[in-house]
Amino acid sequence: MCGPMSNGEPRSWEQQFREGIARAEEELHRALTYINDEVVPEVRRNGSEALRAAAIELQKLAQRMDDHRAAAAATKPPPGKDQPKP
Repeated sequence: MCGPMSNGEPRSWEQQFREGIARAEEELHRALTYINDEVVPEVRRNGSEALRAAAIELQKLAQRMDDHRAAAAATKPPPGKDQPKP
């Protein structure tokens, strides 16, 4: 994911890293909010069913993370391609 910035310059790896961390933090925040708002009260009422629901949501989160990592790896140049030859 090395697209241009709004001024037309390519984004640095540091910027891409920061953006990736921000996305991960957003996903984690959503997962924690879901757990706190939906799972915890449900666990108190119906423990095993709520844990199964949480497991499904965590599986979805893990899949999104895997999909994002695979997409990022697909856009990376092969190792050594941009390195100068000795």
